[in-house]
Amino acid sequence: MNYLEFEKPLAEIEGKAAELRAMGAANPEMDIEKEAAALDAKAQKLLVDLYRSLTPWRKCQIARHPDRPHCRRYIETLFDEFTPLAGDRGFAEDEAVIGGLGRLDGRPVMVIGQEKGHDTQSRLRRNFGMARPEGYRKAIRLMDMADRFRLPVVTLVDTPGAYPGKGAEERGQAEAIARCTQKCLSLGVPLVSVIIGEGGSGGAVAFASANRIAMLEHSVYSVISPEGCASILWKDAEKMRDAAEALRLTAQDLKKLDVIDRIIPEPLGGAQRDPAAMVKSVGVALRTMLKELDGQNADALRQARRQKFLAMGSKGLAA
Repeated sequence: MNYLEFEKPLAEIEGKAAELRAMGAANPEMDIEKEAAALDAKAQKLLVDLYRSLTPWRKCQIARHPDRPHCRRYIETLFDEFTPLAGDRGFAEDEAVIGGLGRLDGRPVMVIGQEKGHDTQSRLRRNFGMARPEGYRKAIRLMDMADRFRLPVVTLVDTPGAYPGKGAEERGQAEAIARCTQKCLSLGVPLVSVIIGEGGSGGAVAFASANRIAMLEHSVYSVISPEGCASILWKDAEKMRDAAEALRLTAQDLKKLDVIDRIIPEPLGGAQRDPAAMVKSVGVALRTMLKELDGQNADALRQARRQKFLAMGSKGLAA
């Protein structure tokens, strides 16, 4: 288990409990279970206290936790007969974006998501979930295919943002993001999106301009990272805690502003403490959102999506 900075007191207690049990296993004559159980109870209480009132910055840390279930795990668990489709048919394959055909409870859907990777090698290969222009153009190609065959589209968002490198800019990064966002808005099939970790800037909007948007309880969704915001406003990235407060990037804030439609509860301690339960909860939310959109024709879906985004921000301005 990887512990975040604010979880260090919890790490100490759980570590002591583990040490006691290891000593008991090595010496069966020692009766340590009572002491270990007391430490477990203390750790559970501390976990509840830590997660009862999380600051926006701590939620950012949880959203970035390396042990959170990533896109690939959701796809492998929730979708049967998943067939990956690669390439943008123009330049290259971008492994930061996973997409393909699958079945959700037997229903064919197009699944598109951003994958960060789970170890050093895969993170480098996936570019830490930061898509290049060809990743967005691949997503456009798959959405076109879904529209042609009348398949609902499911997107799983988890990215710090679009890749800002020189080569990406030379190949039209901004245009690719804009076209991908436009494609989301013009689809004549249901489009549902879940922000499973970080929803960073245009890199997230290009996948999440959907009929229904859900966020995991401790995920974040904003126009810029707190560090980037702090660097611009205060010329000091260390003010990221203040920036996180100001950005209103938590699922709870965004639900109040009607930017998202629902919050998916996470297990106590975050999705990383019980990935199987988290994946199951996301599956329930996906089925519910798709069911809400059943029976709507292409024009109704486009119009509802358009109105949804035109109305965003009005509540925040009134507040």
